[in-house]
Amino acid sequence: MSKVSYYTAEGLKKLRDELNHLKDVERPKASQAIAEARDKGDLSENAEYDAAKEAQGLLEMKIAKMEETLANARVIDESQLDTSKVLALSTVKIKNQVNGMEMTYTLVAESEADLASGKISVNSPIGKGLLGKSVGDVAEITVPNGTMKFDILEITR
Repeated sequence: MSKVSYYTAEGLKKLRDELNHLKDVERPKASQAIAEARDKGDLSENAEYDAAKEAQGLLEMKIAKMEETLANARVIDESQLDTSKVLALSTVKIKNQVNGMEMTYTLVAESEADLASGKISVNSPIGKGLLGKSVGDVAEITVPNGTMKFDILEITR
């Protein structure tokens, strides 16, 4: 059984749009590339045909995986979330105890993570370390270069 993934409405729309692009634009391109390669002669010695067929196979695998992800995707109703502790879709303001630097992150599904816009995956080391914490708690998080401690300053949606 596949694992259920939770998305924001925006993230789910982005995933659907990407799948539609693969089906409506990329799939016909792959078929066209195969047809063009087939027209070039003997298929037993046609590397271009083999490459086009392989690219089509990879595209179909990607489409199948995205369809499975969408089938198991659930939209999180942000209005129903508890703001007393850090959950998926929480926006958390934290303070590094060592250097005093304050950061704000929103915890999202792995496919929606974008550090530049302050969205980190709930599956990342920091995301996992923040889950379940409340304002005033200290999150001790093991990251690749050691252990860091963060004060939880604020939790919002």
